[in-house]
Amino acid sequence: MKKIQAIRGMNDLLPGESVYWQYVEATVADILQRYGYQEIRFPILETTELFKRSIGEVTDIVEKEMYTFDDRNGDSVTLRPEGTASCVRACEQHGLLYNQVQRLWYQGPMFRYERPQKGRYRQFHQIGVETFGMLGPDIDAEILLLSARILRELGVSDAVTLQINSLGSSEARAAYRDALVAFLGERKDQLDADSQRRLDSNPLRILDSKDPNTQALLDGAPMLLDHLDDESREHFEQLKAMLDAAGVPYTVNPRLVRGLDYYGKTAFEWVTDKLGAQGTVCAGGRYDTLVEQLGGKPTPAIGFGMGLERLVLLLKELECLPEGLDQPIDLYLVAVGDLQGQALILAEQVREALPHLRLQTHCGGGSFKSQMKKADKSQADVALILGEDEIKNNQVIVKPLRSGEAQQSVARAQLIETLKEL
Repeated sequence: MKKIQAIRGMNDLLPGESVYWQYVEATVADILQRYGYQEIRFPILETTELFKRSIGEVTDIVEKEMYTFDDRNGDSVTLRPEGTASCVRACEQHGLLYNQVQRLWYQGPMFRYERPQKGRYRQFHQIGVETFGMLGPDIDAEILLLSARILRELGVSDAVTLQINSLGSSEARAAYRDALVAFLGERKDQLDADSQRRLDSNPLRILDSKDPNTQALLDGAPMLLDHLDDESREHFEQLKAMLDAAGVPYTVNPRLVRGLDYYGKTAFEWVTDKLGAQGTVCAGGRYDTLVEQLGGKPTPAIGFGMGLERLVLLLKELECLPEGLDQPIDLYLVAVGDLQGQALILAEQVREALPHLRLQTHCGGGSFKSQMKKADKSQADVALILGEDEIKNNQVIVKPLRSGEAQQSVARAQLIETLKEL
């Protein structure tokens, strides 16, 4: 019988790998809580209309990449390709937005049908941060300082650079769009095929083209920053002043656009050259019109998403993971003879007294030699050995497995203190 394999682009996360993910997730969650952000959780499956209205029907995500199907009622549903729209939908549905300030975060899988490659899969994972109800550049600066702290505490800040841009108001973008289309329309035959298609549907995305000939052509194109409205220009200048005062280095990238229609004003990316072509590890921006697009009251908002696959890859590439992260347990309890019941009771007593220690009890029987082999293979620092003599004398053997120190017989009453010393 043919073995069933995982669907292409849907990757398993095995125990040896998951410890790194747990470290990243725990570090980020701790920082977010320190900044006063609260976790929100929402479904993986949403109505397709949510993403068509928010992301834009002529974006690559909606046109090519969404996992969309009809459910048994004939309703069109989609596996979420990103988190912002779902977060807005959940907040609006439950009355969290109108005349309120929210600082929220979430994590989980997203789904896009595209060519799988290193650091980019069809099921990928993000930590997202979204804020609502704050209009000024100070929250933009906080978001950037927060993302900078996450990258710094993960130990990767020297390998990433911050790029920022302003996309201006919708009116400013419309005027710039006309100027860009006029410029590129005269040179359409020099554009790559994707950019030719986007010229009519979504010309700002041409700025993000990876085609070198198109990029060279854009050197002479009009600049979005030259078409900004006064409010957006002042907002951007204040943001830059705040970043300068906080000592956060950045580069203004006038070609930086986001692949989603709802962005305006501030846009940013943290990028690295350590992962090949897939160099963006965190990206986001303002989306002050999205809540209204989805039926709510006008609500200023800004947020970002961090790709967990790329963060883990970057940590491994830079070898900046904490020592011992891949060590699953501290103690391994061996029971010689028919003593499994008593071994389990002893293990619970140790866990109760020393809850920070990771203790694994051998189960399934086996000789003393085979159990000690498994104890050594477990990577535990210490083996606890319980045999008939130890039960009779109310003792436990404590055997260091890594340090080379001699084993010792310890009275049960002294075991906890001995383990604390070790």
